[in-house]
Amino acid sequence: MSAGRLLLRRGCLFVGGCGVSALLFAQSAAPNARTLAQRVDRHYNSLHSLKTGFSETYKGLGMDRTESGTMLLRKPGRMRWNYTSPAGKLFLLDGKYAWSYTRGDAQVQRLPAKDLSDLRSPLRYLLGHAELARELKHLTAAQAAGGQYTLTGVPTGTDNRITRVTLTVTADGIINEIAIQQIDGSLTSFTFTGQQPNAPIPPGTFHFTPPPGVPVVDALPPV
Repeated sequence: MSAGRLLLRRGCLFVGGCGVSALLFAQSAAPNARTLAQRVDRHYNSLHSLKTGFSETYKGLGMDRTESGTMLLRKPGRMRWNYTSPAGKLFLLDGKYAWSYTRGDAQVQRLPAKDLSDLRSPLRYLLGHAELARELKHLTAAQAAGGQYTLTGVPTGTDNRITRVTLTVTADGIINEIAIQQIDGSLTSFTFTGQQPNAPIPPGTFHFTPPPGVPVVDALPPV
């Protein structure tokens, strides 16, 4: 074998070896579920408010529906979902009650916040004192596209409705997507874009006044 070929072969072996080493290092350096959960906790516990665009997709029971709008969160326990598609739809949590209304509806739905188990509620806990490892049982982590990771588990107290929740998060603990698999096989996903941590949101944003002449009906908590 010529000296040139020998050097080339050694070079290929070196580069190949470096590639394998880099891959093994990357795999070993990937954060585990506990570490990722702590990063999510740290990020959201440091916030006092959040403004983000959202896209909500529901698939199941013969339906395939996508809605979108803007979500506002503010500590403690305030949450507002303004829908632009469909226009006029609102879901609001004022700390005491959860309100649901779409422009033109014959009534406003109201439910005590303590009884809320709405599928839009998982991010609400992240603006309290979050401990994701306690919120989601049997938590596991996996690598996802775009250098992100997934955290999958079962929310406590929802075993009769939800089989699993998967969060797609960055290495820094920012949630970009929440996917909720229900026991009936349906899947609801929330994708968040243009997140603005600690956005200035006036407290009055989370006050709801029913439209004149529209009655308020106390909804039954989910079973």
